Amino acid sequence: MKRKSLIYKTGVEYGDYTLNHALGCSHGCRYPCYAYMMAKRFGNVKSYEEWIQPQIVENTLELLRQELPRFKDKIQQLHLCFTTDPFMYEHDEIARMSIKVLQEANAQGIRCSVLTKGLLPECLVTLSRENEYGITVVSLNDHFIHEYEPGAAPIQARIQALRFLHDSGCKTWVSIEPYPTPNIVEQNLADILDAVSFVDKIIFGRLHYNRMVTEYDGYQSYYNQCVTRVIDFCTHHEIAYHIKTGTLQAKEAN
Repeated sequence: MKRKSLIYKTGVEYGDYTLNHALGCSHGCRYPCYAYMMAKRFGNVKSYEEWIQPQIVENTLELLRQELPRFKDKIQQLHLCFTTDPFMYEHDEIARMSIKVLQEANAQGIRCSVLTKGLLPECLVTLSRENEYGITVVSLNDHFIHEYEPGAAPIQARIQALRFLHDSGCKTWVSIEPYPTPNIVEQNLADILDAVSFVDKIIFGRLHYNRMVTEYDGYQSYYNQCVTRVIDFCTHHEIAYHIKTGTLQAKEAN
């Protein structure tokens, strides 16, 4: 698969510019996955089965070398990725391409951020220390992870890989999003926060597009309580944090 362009400005609140050098994602998240819903809506894929068979963008490096000089003065941080996963679990070809993308961007003086449900490779320690490496952790419950993130890396392995980068001096962060309500999985948010207390930044956001959330009585009060816990935890541990828009004080369902 080839594309005509790669880098684009994102409307995501904590993002800047991004690129997606693959179509689809083998993790097959069932929250549901917003990226899959949009890909299907616009005809980029026809089915879930097609979505979980990712296609790499063959001309990624060619496009990147054309576009980086044009965008380098505009980009504050280049994010990998919003509609796919740069370190897709057990897809070495995508991981290798992701590393090349990071190298190309860093060579132009552009710092990058990464978010994955796969395993961050140890070789990232050799790249720019201005880069930021993140993983998604919404639960430590293996049964929940198997059901909602069926193709993703085991949760403890994700955390261990991130911890290695942190201990090696890299900037690390965690996305606790989309965080489920207790009727989806019973868990203690404090356990998740403790497991990732070594990171430099935590992003927290609620689960959208799932009617089970709004069926949970007092779901907004629940998310408000979670936000308070995240802020208190991050303040106490001197961790930067960001609360996603719509997570705090949204209107209650009737």
